[in-house]
Amino acid sequence: MKKFIALAMTVVMSGLVLTGCGSASTGTPNAEKAATPQKIVVGLDDTFAPMGFRDDKGELVGFDVEMAKEAASRLDMEVEFKPIDWNSKEVELNSKKIDMIWNGLTITEERQKNILFTQPYMANHQIIVVLPDSDIKTKADLSGKVIGTQEGSSSLDAINAEPEVAKTFKEIRTYADYVAALNELKIGRVDAVVADEVVSRYYMSKKPGEYAVIEDNFGEEEYGVGLRKDDTELLGKLQGALDAMKAEGVSAEIAKKWFGEDIIK
Repeated sequence: MKKFIALAMTVVMSGLVLTGCGSASTGTPNAEKAATPQKIVVGLDDTFAPMGFRDDKGELVGFDVEMAKEAASRLDMEVEFKPIDWNSKEVELNSKKIDMIWNGLTITEERQKNILFTQPYMANHQIIVVLPDSDIKTKADLSGKVIGTQEGSSSLDAINAEPEVAKTFKEIRTYADYVAALNELKIGRVDAVVADEVVSRYYMSKKPGEYAVIEDNFGEEEYGVGLRKDDTELLGKLQGALDAMKAEGVSAEIAKKWFGEDIIK
């Protein structure tokens, strides 16, 4: 009788072990599927031209929009763009309302605590814009000149971060936006404009030959795509797509379309 009971218990336990193994094996593909979704939702500020904004027809267009579409196509994934409150972007990402932040997102040490970033795909500078025939060739040549920039902008912050240079200016004039400052440069009311590169190159690309950018600048920030900290597998695949796009010159072509030249990092 004891032998029979022992044999019965062995059969029951074997069944439980087999059942457990079956659950684990079926769970693995599901985990892999979750790590590599068939659809990705990209969060963006849909008013940030030229990275992501709405055209005259209300369609989402822009440099980052085209980059995301190209990368998703290479990964055989569907992509959806979701306008978000930019001030709540990390909450949107970590609550899984979106899968990526792809909209001129600056990589900072503080953000890296909560966001997993791709390698930088673009460097955005605070550039110095002059007229093509200007005698201003370096930052030192700004001494005694009238400088224009956007009021309350990161460009103005960058100027003020270099007080030893700023104090040599004859005057700093601020305007409602960079376009207004560049128009003032065109008619000769300022000698140079310090401006956000991404926004300014987009504007200047529509007016070829009217402006020039000198080599010196007032600082650099790098853009990357932001993902959740645990989405390491998705990050690896996305980075592979971005690397291939750069190597094949596809990213450069997209950049030339929106900025008039290749500014891919």
